[in-house]
Amino acid sequence: MAIKTANVTARVQPEIKERAELVLEQLGIPVSVLIDSLYRQIIMTNGIPYSLSIPAIQTEDSLTGSQFYSMMDKGLKQAKAGQGLDLDEAFLKVNESV
Repeated sequence: MAIKTANVTARVQPEIKERAELVLEQLGIPVSVLIDSLYRQIIMTNGIPYSLSIPAIQTEDSLTGSQFYSMMDKGLKQAKAGQGLDLDEAFLKVNESV
């Protein structure tokens, strides 16, 4: 096995790092293994191994605080009124909009 001697340093938001590392921990994958596999995929595909695109739907990052809370309040009112979709219908609707 090749000896790993190179370091990779990246600056990310602390919350993003923590959330991602929690997922990786649940999967049993060390961060170094993930980075190594990503680099290997970049070499194999001669590019970034996933699609980079602007989401067609609004995300929390693109909303102001008041817009986000307004959207959440609207959703809560709809849920209380029984106007929601079941899980399968919701995923079909999301996949249709992408």
